[in-house]
Amino acid sequence: MSIMSFTSLKSHFLIAMPQMADSSFAASLTVICEHSPQGALGIIVNRPTNLKLEEIYRQVGIQQPDAMSQHGDIVYSGGPVAVERGFVLNSGEMKWESCLSICKGLQLTTSKDILMAMAQEKGPADSLVALGYAGWGAGQLEKEIADNAWLNCEVDPAIIFDTPTHLRLHKAASCLGIDLGLISSDVGHG
Repeated sequence: MSIMSFTSLKSHFLIAMPQMADSSFAASLTVICEHSPQGALGIIVNRPTNLKLEEIYRQVGIQQPDAMSQHGDIVYSGGPVAVERGFVLNSGEMKWESCLSICKGLQLTTSKDILMAMAQEKGPADSLVALGYAGWGAGQLEKEIADNAWLNCEVDPAIIFDTPTHLRLHKAASCLGIDLGLISSDVGHG
């Protein structure tokens, strides 16, 4: 019996393959924020919702001054787990409460202090607010990758913060030299 070594995919993008059957992840681009032998946690970064950041501010009791410009920032669907819970991927210039460093230029925060700073235009240079997360149990993500459900590559924060939402998946795949439009969604076993 051989023991397989574990390789963490923390700070990697998961790029959904065209044949992804799970509608929660079809055509998704996910940032893996934590990965250990016990499982993984990620945030989907290309699923905008109709919810605006001002609504999140109201829901958590942050009052915005009248003189301040109203944010039109979109809130994303970060995944199908705990959809009532908020997460903020940000560029990491400052440390916030409940902060997890993912890689240089990217951290994940779940605390209200970052939202308060953002409402006062004192937050991070770049951020993405998401509700919910993607989660995998022990060995589940590794099996899905072995089954060709995902491609993966190192995270590039510029894809999250500087690339239009609808182009992020294809931009991440192009980092691997892959054009997802040329990959068939039909799986063949010859």
